[in-house]
Amino acid sequence: MTNATYDLNGKVALVTGGASGIGAETARLLAAKGAAVAIADIDAEGGAANAAMITTAGGRAAHFTLDVTSEASWEAAVAAVVAQFGGLHILLNGAGIELVAKIVDTSLADFRKVMAVNLDGVFLGIKYAMPAMRDSGGGSIINISSIAGLRGYMRQIAYCGSKGGVCLMTKAAAMEAAHYGYNVRVNSVHPGTIETPMVEALVAHRDAAGQKAAMEKMRQMHPIGRLGQPIDIANAILFLASDASSFMTGAEIVVDGGITATG
Repeated sequence: MTNATYDLNGKVALVTGGASGIGAETARLLAAKGAAVAIADIDAEGGAANAAMITTAGGRAAHFTLDVTSEASWEAAVAAVVAQFGGLHILLNGAGIELVAKIVDTSLADFRKVMAVNLDGVFLGIKYAMPAMRDSGGGSIINISSIAGLRGYMRQIAYCGSKGGVCLMTKAAAMEAAHYGYNVRVNSVHPGTIETPMVEALVAHRDAAGQKAAMEKMRQMHPIGRLGQPIDIANAILFLASDASSFMTGAEIVVDGGITATG
């Protein structure tokens, strides 16, 4: 395909984790490029607020309550999106949680909670969105992994395990979709540290000076000299959602300010 653009007019996008952070920024960007956006989040108030922001700006959006760990919730959400907007062409599996704890202090219940949101949620999204996309003429699934899905980090065994799983699950889904001729591409995005509510929550227990020091330490980890912003990741997602990436499937897009380039 030549001269591809980022025009998403006529496309329908489902964005999980669309109430805040990367998901919210992505929902707004996809809508600005012409997509009708279904904002799916367990945070009904935040999701509805972001949908209202998009419609006020002239876009098309609606909020759908979704518990990504629930198969019934996924099945109902995808059906509702297709019924309201007439199809499904883009899925961002963006919902996620993080746990920072030593292995010996990580309970099995907490480990399973991270896996349920970060891994089960992505699996269920792929399972229910892929047939809907196939029936809509094709589409693009974008899974948010992490640089923690490419390398190990202390006190993040659950998070690294879940995000590594997302990376390889993406490749498996890409190969299956291609094999069966679904016209559905599946790729993963691997952010570095992005200034989002999830990252801010990691340092919230510290005093003001401690929070500032922790954020500065994270900034110094990035050779490019700053933390990422949600729009940095949203731009990569837009590329994968659009026809500009039509020859890409099963790929890892790393947007990390150079962290993984350091070895």
